[in-house]
Amino acid sequence: MNTPIFDFVSRYADGDPTRLHMPGHKGRGPLGVERFDITEIPGADDLYHPGGIIAQSEQNAAQLFGTACTVYSTEGSSQCIRAMVHLAASRVTGEKPLFFAARNAHKTFLYAAALVDAEIEWLWPEGRTDLCSCPISPAQLEQALSTAGRTPAAVYVTSPDYLGNLLPIDKLAEVCHRHNTLLLVDNAHGAYLRFLPQDLHPISHGADLCCDSAHKTLPVVTGGAYLHISQSCADLFSSQVKEVMALYGSTSPSYLTLASLDWCNDYLENQISADLASLLPAVERAKADLVADGWQLVGDEPLKLTLRCPGTQLAEMLAQQGIFCEYADGEHLVLMLSPASAPADLERLVSALGQNPWGGPAPTDLPPLRPVRVLSPRQALFAPQERVPIADAVGRVCAAPTVSCPPAIPIVVSGEVIDEAALAWLSHYGMETLCVVK
Repeated sequence: MNTPIFDFVSRYADGDPTRLHMPGHKGRGPLGVERFDITEIPGADDLYHPGGIIAQSEQNAAQLFGTACTVYSTEGSSQCIRAMVHLAASRVTGEKPLFFAARNAHKTFLYAAALVDAEIEWLWPEGRTDLCSCPISPAQLEQALSTAGRTPAAVYVTSPDYLGNLLPIDKLAEVCHRHNTLLLVDNAHGAYLRFLPQDLHPISHGADLCCDSAHKTLPVVTGGAYLHISQSCADLFSSQVKEVMALYGSTSPSYLTLASLDWCNDYLENQISADLASLLPAVERAKADLVADGWQLVGDEPLKLTLRCPGTQLAEMLAQQGIFCEYADGEHLVLMLSPASAPADLERLVSALGQNPWGGPAPTDLPPLRPVRVLSPRQALFAPQERVPIADAVGRVCAAPTVSCPPAIPIVVSGEVIDEAALAWLSHYGMETLCVVK
């Protein structure tokens, strides 16, 4: 597979040019990558109006992912999420668009809904769960759509979630399409799923729009992401997706990131299968060894190891041995792998963990969380606001959610009343202050 962006940038850098254009470092600097960092010079194409090397590269990506259209983001899946919400909302006329969304949505989804002035009907998990997961069953979604007062613009879910749980995307898509609505999937952690021996990518299983953070699980520099449009939605969205992406993106996209996405196409065609063939058996061995050593694993995503344990303490212990996790809280430790991981990384991890000295985490006994909504996300986010200690926030309306990243999943979202249950959750996750509507 050709790599037109990577090749163009490399030729330019190797040509010893006199750079009388942006960026200001002029190809010189301490990082060593400045020579490849360019702007839209002649021949470099335009990300939001492509007709040359970027268009060719995105067509290559669409071929690899089996989509009608795949476009690049240099601003992560956040830009893609805003565009997905905008595209779905654009189909609604005469009333505010409505989205059904699993409650573990990234905060970017909430902000996107506010920008297009959409209403959100949250889908809560069946039974007790935690902040990062929201298992939604097809039966639950069927019930929600069957009893809804109107058809939503789309259903929005996250799969895989931060802990590595996969939703039954094919069955959820069937429910959505039976009710004449779209399925949007935040697949930020699962770009590699397309290339497993058994294709698990959401687009391959019926999702209509899907975002992948390539930089999270593929050899792509930070910020590189894809927005995918399914074959069934080609007529709906392919012609306008670039304009919508431009609405939410910088006019100075990073060519380092574009070149990295472009180079990754060649990797996906020629190398990832071999890397996965070497890594996947090592992952299975590591999981078996961890279980034998008393560790409890959760989630079913192939390249994520999530331990149910006092994660914050364990993360600190591992860091002292030079092993750094993706995310840790009081109940979980999340370790992300990618096709670029080596079997030796897993051997080092298993050796460092040894026998589980704790068992599982201490029970949390958090109350059910079901805050009452009194304002739309847009009304609350655009209202005058003030930051107060969480203890003083009870009875107030959340303006902007307080949430760390990772996992960037709000406990209380904009427009909801903070009650005693929400206070318990905020305290449990270490939140000290919250923005509320004045």
